[in-house]
Amino acid sequence: MRIFGIGTDIVECARIARMLQKHGETFLQRVFTEKEIAYCRQRKRAVEHFAGRWAAKEAVFKSLGTGWAKGMCWTDIEITHDRRGQPHVCVHGAVEQYLHAWHIATILISISHCRRYATACAIALLSTPDQPIDHPVGPSETEMPHVQIRSPCSGE
Repeated sequence: MRIFGIGTDIVECARIARMLQKHGETFLQRVFTEKEIAYCRQRKRAVEHFAGRWAAKEAVFKSLGTGWAKGMCWTDIEITHDRRGQPHVCVHGAVEQYLHAWHIATILISISHCRRYATACAIALLSTPDQPIDHPVGPSETEMPHVQIRSPCSGE
């Protein structure tokens, strides 16, 4: 497999704590899936886990080189874990469509956190070693016309 992109992010846990305090459930619902919220709330230091997932999602967007372009939103990226606790990236909606359009097979993720900071690194891998990477911002509107419509991104 060939690397499509690499992304990394670091966030202060206190920043996420402030967002939780200021915006509460609205913040959680906009950024995290129900599974992510349940997982983090079960943890002893939930804020660190929320911060880790925030950093992971940012790192994934950076590895794709998109940001929230083409209708992509926070909940299109979900961080899950296997039995051993290793994190995995699940994609939905516009992000899933983007991965298919670019033949991205998987996104590897690593997350670390402590009381003050959370950090993550993501590596997006192409499914074929000879897949060309011609355009840094991704497929055109004609290649992904249906991606623009995604109501959960509007925050409504």
